[in-house]
Amino acid sequence: MLATIVLTHVFRAGPITASRIQGAIAAYRESIALHPTAEAHTFLGWTYSFQGKYEDAIAECKEAIAVDADFGNPYNDIGSYLIKLERLDEAIPWLESAIKAPRYEPRHYPYCNLGQVYWKKGLLGRAAEEFQRALEIEPNYAFARAALEAVRSQLN
Repeated sequence: MLATIVLTHVFRAGPITASRIQGAIAAYRESIALHPTAEAHTFLGWTYSFQGKYEDAIAECKEAIAVDADFGNPYNDIGSYLIKLERLDEAIPWLESAIKAPRYEPRHYPYCNLGQVYWKKGLLGRAAEEFQRALEIEPNYAFARAALEAVRSQLN
């Protein structure tokens, strides 16, 4: 699939630069024009997020959901972008949808994002629960472990 090839060759080949981002945007648009997929829309949204264009990123993720509602990544990405926009309450249902999505990897991300939302809202117990759930799925995820320890230290 072209979208995955772009992801591999543009973003994993070296430092992310403005020209690489522009190249990725062009490639994803071409991919979508030839064969729209949920992945291509999601990756295009992710690319927009590197430019701080979160509303455009959200719009692409909604296009991805329209193409394949079972693909969980765009739900999590929308939640993540809403967190960056400080629209925490809006992020929660998107992250919960990512958790329920039949097709989604990496499964621990929406739990971490929910943990961040609850932490920012001062709901430390709920935040700890979400970070713990993330660690049950991915025990070696350093971010979740550090976040859980930080939240627990605030609870004590």
